Amino acid sequence: MNLTSAEIAKQLGGEVLGDATITLTGFASADSAKAGDLTFAEKAEYFAIAEQSAATAIIVGKDFSSAKKTLIRVANPRVAYAKAVAIFFPEQKMPAGTHPSAVIATSAQIDPTAHIGPHCTVGERAKIGANVVLQAGNFIGDDAVIGDDANLFPNVTIYSKTQIGKRVRIHSGTVIGADGFSYVFDAGAHRKVPQVGNVIIGDDVEIGSNVSIDRAALGSTSIGRGTKIDNLVHIAHNVEIGEHCILCGQVGFAGSTKLGNYVVLAGQVGIGGHLKIGDRVTIGSKAGVMHNIPDGESWLGLPAQPDKQAKRVMIAVQRLPELLKKVAAWEKKLGAE
Repeated sequence: MNLTSAEIAKQLGGEVLGDATITLTGFASADSAKAGDLTFAEKAEYFAIAEQSAATAIIVGKDFSSAKKTLIRVANPRVAYAKAVAIFFPEQKMPAGTHPSAVIATSAQIDPTAHIGPHCTVGERAKIGANVVLQAGNFIGDDAVIGDDANLFPNVTIYSKTQIGKRVRIHSGTVIGADGFSYVFDAGAHRKVPQVGNVIIGDDVEIGSNVSIDRAALGSTSIGRGTKIDNLVHIAHNVEIGEHCILCGQVGFAGSTKLGNYVVLAGQVGIGGHLKIGDRVTIGSKAGVMHNIPDGESWLGLPAQPDKQAKRVMIAVQRLPELLKKVAAWEKKLGAE
Protein backbone atom coordinates (compact mmCIF):
# COMPACT_ATOMS: atom_id res chain seq x y z
CA MET A 1 0.00 0.00 0.00
CA ASN A 2 1.36 3.40 -1.00
CA LEU A 3 -0.06 6.51 0.66
CA THR A 4 1.36 9.98 1.17
CA SER A 5 1.92 11.32 4.65
CA ALA A 6 -0.88 13.83 3.99
CA GLU A 7 -3.31 11.03 3.10
CA ILE A 8 -2.40 9.11 6.24
CA ALA A 9 -2.67 12.23 8.39
CA LYS A 10 -6.17 12.90 7.04
CA GLN A 11 -7.31 9.40 7.99
CA LEU A 12 -5.75 9.75 11.44
CA GLY A 13 -7.14 13.22 12.08
CA GLY A 14 -3.64 14.67 12.39
CA GLU A 15 -1.36 17.21 10.74
CA VAL A 16 1.92 16.78 8.85
CA LEU A 17 5.08 18.46 10.05
CA GLY A 18 7.55 18.17 7.17
CA ASP A 19 7.05 16.69 3.71
CA ALA A 20 3.33 16.10 3.14
CA THR A 21 3.99 14.41 -0.22
CA ILE A 22 6.39 11.75 0.99
CA THR A 23 5.22 8.20 0.23
CA LEU A 24 4.66 5.71 3.03
CA THR A 25 4.58 2.03 2.14
CA GLY A 26 4.37 0.21 5.46
CA PHE A 27 4.19 0.36 9.24
CA ALA A 28 6.80 -1.02 11.66
CA SER A 29 8.27 -0.58 15.11
CA ALA A 30 11.22 1.79 15.26
CA ASP A 31 13.79 -0.97 15.83
CA SER A 32 12.77 -2.81 12.66
CA ALA A 33 11.57 0.05 10.44
CA LYS A 34 13.04 0.60 6.98
CA ALA A 35 12.84 3.42 4.48
CA GLY A 36 9.21 4.07 3.52
CA ASP A 37 7.84 2.86 6.87
CA LEU A 38 5.72 4.81 9.29
CA THR A 39 6.32 4.27 13.02
CA PHE A 40 5.04 5.88 16.22
CA ALA A 41 6.34 7.24 19.52
CA GLU A 42 4.41 8.17 22.66
CA LYS A 43 7.28 9.17 24.95
CA ALA A 44 10.51 11.13 24.57
CA GLU A 45 12.71 8.03 24.99
CA TYR A 46 10.83 6.22 22.22
CA PHE A 47 10.85 9.30 20.01
CA ALA A 48 14.63 9.50 20.27
CA ILE A 49 14.89 5.91 19.02
CA ALA A 50 12.35 6.50 16.25
CA GLU A 51 14.14 9.65 15.11
CA GLN A 52 17.39 7.69 14.72
CA SER A 53 15.68 4.79 12.94
CA ALA A 54 15.32 4.23 9.19
CA ALA A 55 11.58 5.04 9.35
CA THR A 56 10.42 7.76 6.96
CA ALA A 57 7.76 9.25 9.23
CA ILE A 58 6.68 9.11 12.87
CA ILE A 59 3.27 9.43 14.52
CA VAL A 60 3.71 11.69 17.55
CA GLY A 61 1.79 13.72 20.09
CA LYS A 62 1.55 17.46 20.24
CA ASP A 63 4.82 18.09 22.10
CA PHE A 64 7.24 16.72 19.48
CA SER A 65 9.10 18.26 16.55
CA SER A 66 11.99 17.08 14.38
CA ALA A 67 14.48 18.41 11.85
CA LYS A 68 15.23 14.86 10.64
CA LYS A 69 11.87 13.17 10.09
CA THR A 70 8.44 13.92 8.75
CA LEU A 71 5.99 13.82 11.65
CA ILE A 72 2.27 13.16 11.76
CA ARG A 73 1.11 14.99 14.85
CA VAL A 74 -2.09 13.68 16.47
CA ALA A 75 -4.00 14.17 19.71
CA ASN A 76 -3.46 10.56 20.86
CA PRO A 77 -0.54 8.62 19.33
CA ARG A 78 -1.73 5.23 20.60
CA VAL A 79 -5.18 5.65 19.07
CA ALA A 80 -3.57 6.80 15.83
CA TYR A 81 -1.24 3.80 15.95
CA ALA A 82 -4.22 1.44 16.13
CA LYS A 83 -5.84 3.17 13.16
CA ALA A 84 -2.62 3.21 11.14
CA VAL A 85 -1.97 -0.50 11.61
CA ALA A 86 -5.50 -1.20 10.35
CA ILE A 87 -4.78 0.93 7.26
CA PHE A 88 -1.54 -0.85 6.35
CA PHE A 89 -2.66 -4.34 7.40
CA PRO A 90 -6.34 -4.65 6.46
CA GLU A 91 -8.05 -7.92 7.29
CA GLN A 92 -8.51 -10.43 4.53
CA LYS A 93 -11.88 -10.14 2.83
CA MET A 94 -13.57 -13.52 2.66
CA PRO A 95 -15.65 -14.26 -0.44
CA ALA A 96 -19.38 -14.83 -0.12
CA GLY A 97 -20.53 -18.41 -0.44
CA THR A 98 -20.69 -21.77 1.30
CA HIS A 99 -17.95 -24.38 1.18
CA PRO A 100 -19.11 -27.78 -0.16
CA SER A 101 -18.10 -29.50 3.09
CA ALA A 102 -20.36 -27.30 5.24
CA VAL A 103 -23.55 -28.85 6.66
CA ILE A 104 -26.45 -26.39 6.60
CA ALA A 105 -29.92 -27.19 7.94
CA THR A 106 -32.69 -26.64 5.42
CA SER A 107 -34.49 -24.23 7.75
CA ALA A 108 -31.38 -22.09 8.42
CA GLN A 109 -31.33 -18.58 6.99
CA ILE A 110 -27.97 -17.61 5.49
CA ASP A 111 -27.49 -14.12 4.07
CA PRO A 112 -26.08 -14.40 0.53
CA THR A 113 -23.13 -12.18 1.48
CA ALA A 114 -21.98 -14.52 4.28
CA HIS A 115 -18.90 -16.72 4.05
CA ILE A 116 -19.41 -20.26 5.39
CA GLY A 117 -16.03 -21.99 5.46
CA PRO A 118 -15.06 -25.66 5.36
CA HIS A 119 -16.59 -28.13 7.81
CA CYS A 120 -18.96 -25.64 9.40
CA THR A 121 -22.34 -26.79 10.76
CA VAL A 122 -25.38 -24.50 10.93
CA GLY A 123 -28.41 -25.84 12.80
CA GLU A 124 -32.14 -25.64 12.28
CA ARG A 125 -33.67 -22.16 12.14
CA ALA A 126 -30.30 -20.51 12.77
CA LYS A 127 -29.89 -17.05 11.23
CA ILE A 128 -26.58 -15.89 9.76
CA GLY A 129 -26.46 -12.15 8.94
CA ALA A 130 -24.88 -10.08 6.20
CA ASN A 131 -21.11 -10.38 5.70
CA VAL A 132 -20.75 -12.89 8.52
CA VAL A 133 -17.59 -15.01 8.33
CA LEU A 134 -17.54 -18.56 9.67
CA GLN A 135 -13.91 -19.38 8.96
CA ALA A 136 -13.76 -23.15 9.43
CA GLY A 137 -15.04 -25.89 11.72
CA ASN A 138 -17.61 -23.65 13.38
CA PHE A 139 -20.72 -25.16 14.97
CA ILE A 140 -23.83 -22.96 15.10
CA GLY A 141 -26.66 -24.56 17.07
CA ASP A 142 -30.39 -24.55 16.42
CA ASP A 143 -32.13 -21.16 16.68
CA ALA A 144 -28.84 -19.29 17.12
CA VAL A 145 -28.53 -15.81 15.62
CA ILE A 146 -25.25 -14.35 14.29
CA GLY A 147 -25.44 -10.61 13.57
CA ASP A 148 -24.09 -8.75 10.55
CA ASP A 149 -20.32 -8.55 10.04
CA ALA A 150 -19.51 -11.02 12.81
CA ASN A 151 -16.29 -13.01 12.38
CA LEU A 152 -15.89 -16.44 13.98
CA PHE A 153 -12.37 -17.83 13.85
CA PRO A 154 -11.85 -21.59 13.38
CA ASN A 155 -13.40 -24.10 15.79
CA VAL A 156 -15.75 -21.79 17.67
CA THR A 157 -18.84 -23.51 19.11
CA ILE A 158 -22.12 -21.62 19.45
CA TYR A 159 -24.82 -23.56 21.30
CA SER A 160 -28.51 -23.35 20.50
CA LYS A 161 -30.49 -20.15 21.10
CA THR A 162 -27.36 -17.99 21.47
CA GLN A 163 -27.77 -14.45 20.11
CA ILE A 164 -24.67 -12.67 18.82
CA GLY A 165 -24.72 -9.02 17.80
CA LYS A 166 -23.14 -7.13 14.94
CA ARG A 167 -19.39 -6.87 14.32
CA VAL A 168 -18.60 -9.43 17.02
CA ARG A 169 -15.25 -11.26 16.80
CA ILE A 170 -14.83 -14.64 18.48
CA HIS A 171 -11.46 -16.39 18.47
CA SER A 172 -10.62 -20.06 18.16
CA GLY A 173 -11.61 -22.62 20.74
CA THR A 174 -14.27 -20.51 22.42
CA VAL A 175 -17.53 -22.13 23.53
CA ILE A 176 -20.63 -20.01 23.99
CA GLY A 177 -23.80 -21.39 25.51
CA ALA A 178 -22.60 -24.55 27.27
CA ASP A 179 -24.58 -25.60 30.33
CA GLY A 180 -24.06 -23.67 33.52
CA PHE A 181 -22.51 -25.61 36.40
CA SER A 182 -25.53 -26.26 38.61
CA TYR A 183 -26.36 -29.32 40.73
CA VAL A 184 -28.40 -30.15 43.82
CA PHE A 185 -27.55 -32.93 46.24
CA ASP A 186 -30.28 -35.54 46.18
CA ALA A 187 -30.30 -39.03 47.69
CA GLY A 188 -26.53 -39.26 47.87
CA ALA A 189 -25.85 -37.97 44.37
CA HIS A 190 -25.50 -34.66 42.53
CA ARG A 191 -28.64 -34.05 40.47
CA LYS A 192 -28.19 -31.77 37.47
CA VAL A 193 -30.32 -28.63 37.33
CA PRO A 194 -31.31 -28.22 33.65
CA GLN A 195 -29.95 -25.08 32.03
CA VAL A 196 -32.63 -23.85 29.64
CA GLY A 197 -31.68 -20.19 29.13
CA ASN A 198 -29.33 -18.69 26.56
CA VAL A 199 -26.45 -16.27 25.98
CA ILE A 200 -26.86 -12.80 24.46
CA ILE A 201 -23.79 -10.95 23.18
CA GLY A 202 -24.07 -7.27 22.22
CA ASP A 203 -22.62 -5.44 19.24
CA ASP A 204 -18.87 -4.81 18.86
CA VAL A 205 -17.82 -7.39 21.43
CA GLU A 206 -14.50 -9.23 20.97
CA ILE A 207 -13.92 -12.57 22.68
CA GLY A 208 -10.50 -14.20 22.85
CA SER A 209 -9.52 -17.82 22.42
CA ASN A 210 -10.63 -20.65 24.72
CA VAL A 211 -13.25 -18.58 26.51
CA SER A 212 -16.31 -20.29 28.00
CA ILE A 213 -19.56 -18.39 28.45
CA ASP A 214 -22.30 -20.53 30.00
CA ARG A 215 -25.98 -20.34 29.13
CA ALA A 216 -28.35 -19.17 31.84
CA ALA A 217 -30.31 -21.58 34.00
CA LEU A 218 -33.34 -19.44 33.17
CA GLY A 219 -33.25 -16.17 31.26
CA SER A 220 -29.96 -14.99 29.73
CA THR A 221 -26.27 -14.68 30.40
CA SER A 222 -25.39 -11.36 28.74
CA ILE A 223 -22.32 -9.49 27.49
CA GLY A 224 -22.80 -5.76 26.89
CA ARG A 225 -21.95 -3.77 23.80
CA GLY A 226 -18.27 -3.02 23.19
CA THR A 227 -16.92 -5.31 25.92
CA LYS A 228 -13.56 -6.99 25.24
CA ILE A 229 -12.75 -10.41 26.72
CA ASP A 230 -9.23 -11.83 26.80
CA ASN A 231 -8.23 -15.48 26.39
CA LEU A 232 -9.08 -18.17 28.95
CA VAL A 233 -11.94 -16.35 30.67
CA HIS A 234 -14.88 -18.22 32.22
CA ILE A 235 -18.26 -16.53 32.61
CA ALA A 236 -20.82 -18.59 34.52
CA HIS A 237 -24.57 -18.85 34.08
CA ASN A 238 -26.76 -15.77 34.48
CA VAL A 239 -23.80 -13.38 34.75
CA GLU A 240 -24.52 -9.95 33.28
CA ILE A 241 -21.55 -7.96 31.93
CA GLY A 242 -22.11 -4.28 31.16
CA GLU A 243 -20.94 -2.23 28.21
CA HIS A 244 -17.32 -1.47 27.29
CA CYS A 245 -15.78 -3.63 30.01
CA ILE A 246 -12.26 -5.11 29.83
CA LEU A 247 -11.81 -8.66 31.16
CA CYS A 248 -8.17 -9.78 31.11
CA GLY A 249 -6.87 -13.33 30.86
CA GLN A 250 -7.94 -16.07 33.29
CA VAL A 251 -10.70 -14.04 34.92
CA GLY A 252 -13.45 -16.23 36.36
CA PHE A 253 -17.02 -15.57 37.45
CA ALA A 254 -19.39 -17.50 39.64
CA GLY A 255 -23.04 -17.37 38.66
CA SER A 256 -25.51 -14.47 38.66
CA THR A 257 -23.04 -11.66 39.29
CA LYS A 258 -23.69 -8.30 37.60
CA LEU A 259 -20.98 -5.98 36.29
CA GLY A 260 -21.65 -2.35 35.45
CA ASN A 261 -20.27 -0.44 32.48
CA TYR A 262 -16.57 0.32 31.87
CA VAL A 263 -15.37 -2.19 34.47
CA VAL A 264 -11.73 -3.35 34.23
CA LEU A 265 -10.75 -6.74 35.64
CA ALA A 266 -7.01 -7.49 35.56
CA GLY A 267 -5.61 -10.99 35.04
CA GLN A 268 -6.76 -13.90 37.22
CA VAL A 269 -9.42 -11.96 39.09
CA GLY A 270 -12.03 -14.23 40.67
CA ILE A 271 -15.57 -12.91 41.19
CA GLY A 272 -17.94 -14.62 43.62
CA GLY A 273 -21.56 -15.33 42.82
CA HIS A 274 -24.62 -13.08 43.15
CA LEU A 275 -22.54 -9.91 43.53
CA LYS A 276 -23.01 -6.44 42.07
CA ILE A 277 -19.94 -4.62 40.72
CA GLY A 278 -20.63 -0.97 39.91
CA ASP A 279 -19.77 1.18 36.91
CA ARG A 280 -16.13 2.11 36.24
CA VAL A 281 -14.75 -0.24 38.87
CA THR A 282 -11.14 -1.42 38.53
CA ILE A 283 -9.99 -4.66 40.18
CA GLY A 284 -6.29 -5.57 40.37
CA SER A 285 -4.79 -8.88 39.27
CA LYS A 286 -5.33 -12.05 41.32
CA ALA A 287 -7.96 -10.33 43.47
CA GLY A 288 -10.68 -12.49 44.99
CA VAL A 289 -13.93 -10.52 45.11
CA MET A 290 -16.50 -11.63 47.69
CA HIS A 291 -18.43 -8.40 48.26
CA ASN A 292 -20.42 -5.88 46.24
CA ILE A 293 -18.34 -2.93 44.98
CA PRO A 294 -19.82 0.57 44.56
CA ASP A 295 -19.36 2.68 41.42
CA GLY A 296 -15.93 4.07 40.64
CA GLU A 297 -13.86 2.20 43.22
CA SER A 298 -10.55 0.34 42.82
CA TRP A 299 -10.05 -2.91 44.74
CA LEU A 300 -7.03 -5.18 45.25
CA GLY A 301 -5.96 -8.28 47.10
CA LEU A 302 -7.21 -11.63 48.35
CA PRO A 303 -9.74 -11.18 49.77
CA ALA A 304 -10.28 -8.03 47.71
CA GLN A 305 -10.50 -4.72 49.56
CA PRO A 306 -10.55 -1.04 48.57
CA ASP A 307 -7.12 -0.23 47.16
CA LYS A 308 -5.92 2.10 49.94
CA GLN A 309 -6.84 -0.42 52.62
CA ALA A 310 -5.31 -3.29 50.64
CA LYS A 311 -2.05 -1.38 50.20
CA ARG A 312 -1.86 -0.73 53.97
CA VAL A 313 -2.28 -4.46 54.55
CA MET A 314 0.44 -5.27 52.01
CA ILE A 315 2.85 -2.85 53.67
CA ALA A 316 2.05 -4.31 57.09
CA VAL A 317 2.70 -7.85 55.83
CA GLN A 318 6.08 -6.78 54.43
CA ARG A 319 7.01 -5.47 57.90
CA LEU A 320 6.10 -8.72 59.69
CA PRO A 321 9.63 -10.26 59.60
CA GLU A 322 11.07 -7.13 61.23
CA LEU A 323 8.27 -7.10 63.79
CA LEU A 324 8.81 -10.79 64.65
CA LYS A 325 12.48 -10.11 65.29
CA LYS A 326 11.56 -7.27 67.65
CA VAL A 327 9.04 -9.44 69.49
CA ALA A 328 11.62 -12.20 69.87
CA ALA A 329 14.13 -9.66 71.26
CA TRP A 330 11.53 -8.32 73.71
CA GLU A 331 10.66 -11.86 74.86
CA LYS A 332 14.35 -12.65 75.42
CA LYS A 333 14.86 -9.41 77.34
CA LEU A 334 11.81 -10.06 79.51
CA GLY A 335 12.69 -13.70 80.03
CA ALA A 336 9.52 -14.91 78.41
CA GLU A 337 9.38 -18.48 77.12
